[in-house]
Amino acid sequence: MKITANFNREEFECSDGSEMPLEVFNNIIELAENLEVVRAHFGAPVTINSAYRSPVYNRQIGGVPTSQHLGGKAADIVISEVTPSDVADAIEFLIEVGLMKEGGVGRYDTFTHYDIRGTKARWDYTT
Repeated sequence: MKITANFNREEFECSDGSEMPLEVFNNIIELAENLEVVRAHFGAPVTINSAYRSPVYNRQIGGVPTSQHLGGKAADIVISEVTPSDVADAIEFLIEVGLMKEGGVGRYDTFTHYDIRGTKARWDYTT
């Protein structure tokens, strides 16, 4: 099911196959709309490694109990041929100029975390 011009609901589903609650799906729509801004900025597809996580799956993979993924407000993303650091820098810029919602930006070696929590949160787990 297409939810924005370039994202399908399936891309945001939990990896364990559990059903996404309706209130989570409403957040996913807002998240996808913000990810469209990143896609347009780079002119390249955004690959979602992880978005919605059920509580069981989140525990299995060692996610924090307060993870934004639980509410469908977060995605761990990759853009081909763009470093995760450059993706994070672009998201920071797009938030600063008001094109994306303020939220969490997490820097990792192989992906970038973005969430729509509504308040500023930043962390860097790169090596």
